[in-house]
Parts: sequence; structure tokens; C-alpha cells
Amino acid sequence: MMKRSTVAILLAAGQGVRAGGDLPKQYRKVAGNTVLGHAVAALSQHPRIDHVVIVIGAGQQAIAEAALAIERNDTISFVTGGATRRASVGAGLRAASGADIVLIHDAARPFLPVTVIDRLLSALESDEAAIPVLPVVDTLARGEKMLGEVVDRNALYRVQTPQAFRYDIIHTAHQGWKGEYDPTDDAQMVRALGGHVKMVQGDAMLDKLTLPADFANAEQRLASTSETRVGMGYDVHRLVSGEELWLCGVQVPHDKGLNGHSDADVALHALVDAILGALADGDIGSHFPPSDPQWRGASSSRFVEHARDLVAARGGLVVHVDVTIICEAPKVGPYRSQMQAKVAELLAVDPGRVSIKATTTERLGFAGRGEGIAAQAIATLSLPGGF
Repeated sequence: MMKRSTVAILLAAGQGVRAGGDLPKQYRKVAGNTVLGHAVAALSQHPRIDHVVIVIGAGQQAIAEAALAIERNDTISFVTGGATRRASVGAGLRAASGADIVLIHDAARPFLPVTVIDRLLSALESDEAAIPVLPVVDTLARGEKMLGEVVDRNALYRVQTPQAFRYDIIHTAHQGWKGEYDPTDDAQMVRALGGHVKMVQGDAMLDKLTLPADFANAEQRLASTSETRVGMGYDVHRLVSGEELWLCGVQVPHDKGLNGHSDADVALHALVDAILGALADGDIGSHFPPSDPQWRGASSSRFVEHARDLVAARGGLVVHVDVTIICEAPKVGPYRSQMQAKVAELLAVDPGRVSIKATTTERLGFAGRGEGIAAQAIATLSLPGGF
């Protein structure tokens, strides 16, 4: 079966005034990342999503780019939205022209479990539209100042996003909308034209951030369900003449350099394996195969940024990393603070969360004979439950 292209449209053009603060709510931080950063990471790191179109307000691209805690590349683009939600979705749909499937998501629902995306895309294998929902569990009643009659909740659901559509269906619904009001829900536009919308199980993590209390509640909920993960990495590379020596992203003067398929930064390779180990997500070779020519001579900084983005996609935080470089020469001490700053920059954490150490083997073994350099690393992550 031919692979269908999938584009996520992320709506982030609102002002979010009810959330309070000086910034629109999508640019505020919660659980160590901006609301927008959490949402973009969850979408962009899903293996079945090919591109993310971020719909922003006029003049907001600089602040939107600064709010992202993941590496920006050609799989992420920005478009300017309109005065209404429907206009913003329309701008996103035009930017996604040519896609087979689109997911339309609100940035104000930043904690998007991968399982919800999986359910939506699976539903589109046989249906033309799908939305995540949760059953209503509270008693519902009509009334104003006085309690009125109870409403039967058995067939009532809370509708969430992302909402998934075959592109032609949702494009036709937007083009043909004749309603007198501006819809707040794209699935209802499909229904209005006679389309069928499949309901799949949603998730409480997708509750919308609207009021100031919602941010505090989100912080508490993530903290209460978070777990600490620890991973360890180890790597070795041979020292040879004619190569540059890179350690922790810093070029160190030496008469020899490390040999490898990439820039052979043994310390960063150990660090990447430590992070992947904490995520239980394979090793550096499974993500960047040495047989792939595109990684020949590549900067190992790219590997660290990839690992960092995987943590962000899980809604996690890098709590602390500890790297030990094992060699007789060169001396690491003069470059320690520069290495610490570089690793902190790559991981987007405070330098106080990065430890760089060095030791020798008392001239024993390959490292002691100056034949190579080894490194080991430990990474401690905090990951929210349910991701």
C-alpha cells in the first residue's frame, strides 16, 4: 500500500487573554517547556506525521520560533492565521495542500499522548474523519440561578483535539460552510455536509489550558505522575593522525583525532546512548546507522539534539547528565567549562545540570597507551506518566 502523507495543523494564533500573564498562553511555560513547544514536539516526533504547519498570529513568528524547544527543520513551517478559528484553519489547510490526511490540533492542549494520535490515524484507515472524545461523568442539569431538570448524560461526550480528516473531506467542508456562526469545531462542519465522524477514546491529558488555575493544575498533575528514568552510555573511538579531536562538542587541540563515521565525538556519543537508554529507545546506532552515508562526518551535536527532542516529545525533562572522559592525553581540565556550556546549550538546560569529568587509566589498557579515548555517561530524566 502506498504511504499517505500526513500533515498536522497546529492552531496557535489566539491571544489567550483568559489565561492571564503578559504573553499569549501558547508561549507561557509549563513543566519546563512552553505550551507551544510541548504541542509541536508531540506532533513532530510522531513517526506517521510528515509535516507540522503552525498557524500563528500576525507578527508572532520570532516569538514562536523562540518558544520551540526542539530542533527546527524543513518538517515544520509557519503560516499566519486569521481573525477567527475557521480562518486560521483555512490558512493551515492551504499550507497543507497536497496532503492525504490532516490532523487539526489546538496548541492549548499541549500534552498529547502518542496513543491518541495512533487511534485517530488507525480510524482513518476505514473512516473519513475521527475525533477523540471522553464520556461525561458529572451530573448535568439545566438552570440559571435555580436548579432545573437533569440532562441524560449517557450519550454525551467531551470533544477534544486533534481531529483527523482525509484532506479532501475537511477542505470541502471548509469551502462549503454556509453557517451563520463561526464554528469552534471542525468535525461539526464535516457533519453539516453529511459526513461521518468516528469517535475514538480521548485522554484526560488533553484537557485545555484556558484559565490561570489550569496551568497550576497541569504542573501538579505532571509532577504527581512523573517518574525518574536513568540511562547509561559508553563509547570508544581510536586515536589516529590527520583527524580533528572533538570532545563534548568542543574542538580540542591535539596531535591526533578520533576516527569514526561521524565526527567521532566519543563523549557526546556516550551521552546520546545514556539518554536513549533512559527512554528505552534503542541506541545511537539504531537512530543513526553507520552504514548511512548521510552521517559521514556529521557533527555529533545533531545526535544530541535528536535525543533531546525525543525527551521533549515525551513531555519529559533532562534533570542531570554526568559525562566522564577517559584518556591520558590531552588534558580535559582547561576545556571543562567550555564543554559544560556546550552540552548545556545542546540539551537546553542550565549548566548546573551538566557534569563533565575526566580520568586516566594509570597508563593501563588502550586508553593508557594513547590508542584511543573512551567515555561513559549517565543521564537522569523526568518523564510524565501516560506518555
